[in-house]
Amino acid sequence: MSGLYRLVGPVLRGLNPETAHNLTLRALELGLGGKAANVSRESLHLSVAGLTFPNPVGLAAGFDKDARVPGRMLMLGFGFVEVGSLTPKPQSGNPKPRIFRLVEDQAVINRLGFNNGGMDAAATRLADRDRSKGLVGVNIGKNKTSTDAVEDYQLAFNKLALLADYVVVNVSSPNTPGLRDLQAVESLRPLLTSLFQSRANLQEGTSRPPIFLKLAPDLAVDDALAAAHLAAECGMDGLVISNTTIDRPVTLKSPNRQESGGLSGRPLFDKSTELLRRVYRTSGGQLPIIGVGGVASAQDAYEKIRAGASLVQLYSALIYQGPGLVGSIVDGLDKLVAQDGFVSVTEAIGIDA
Repeated sequence: MSGLYRLVGPVLRGLNPETAHNLTLRALELGLGGKAANVSRESLHLSVAGLTFPNPVGLAAGFDKDARVPGRMLMLGFGFVEVGSLTPKPQSGNPKPRIFRLVEDQAVINRLGFNNGGMDAAATRLADRDRSKGLVGVNIGKNKTSTDAVEDYQLAFNKLALLADYVVVNVSSPNTPGLRDLQAVESLRPLLTSLFQSRANLQEGTSRPPIFLKLAPDLAVDDALAAAHLAAECGMDGLVISNTTIDRPVTLKSPNRQESGGLSGRPLFDKSTELLRRVYRTSGGQLPIIGVGGVASAQDAYEKIRAGASLVQLYSALIYQGPGLVGSIVDGLDKLVAQDGFVSVTEAIGIDA
């Protein structure tokens, strides 16, 4: 697909961002994804939360909200793919336009608002996938109009958990009113406790997926640490740090910089990595962390790993660099690990924290 992207990438970037994204998904559904990339590197194999990954580079939630093409994205070389966010009921999300490229900043602002076709439609697609082809996580959220957040997350979890290799509890999107309030310990405790019980209630003998909690980069460090400690106490298996930010760095150059919504891409890298590092260091690596935010190169991925991430994810950089980025990051990580004298990438986790 890399060669094809060199031709169509400039055309896609000339279109409205949401139109370009939908066309990309449709092309992938039609099988225009090219040949499978070889991304298995012995130095990059690792186990996290009971799952074995061929490499630590994953696709972040948001690209494939409805689980339309997880298999195709795995073929690009990702070590794992995360779909969603998925809500119990279908919802259209916020009014358009709601995605904005910040080309000068290699960034994106979105205010999509969990637009998705609902858990039932996604469950049908996930049930049909070949699970031997790779790991797929499912990111779940609440409906905008819901008055009972705990019930929404339980509904989505119960519907999708057995179809997922892991589940991410998204309480950190800035685009659903009140959602980030769920990160406060007093709100988070009943939610996480209920999900832990829901997992325990899954049919005996089935594979019960690990559960990760996704946090916002805008949390104060003490609040992030409190959420991390609570996650461990409630039996969660890991953290995702971080979601998009509502901050607008003064260094932003794009005329779209003042659009409302969550900022992702290059400007998020330092902020998300520092929060990751602080949580890892202060918690003593109590829970494995998936590091997200601004990853656009092997060096970026390696910096997050050295800061404390066991796995990393990316999305925004694909918009600017195309699918060939995945293989180049995997190759680059393999070399960086060897240059530092490590046999396995696991030896590098948290050494800078």
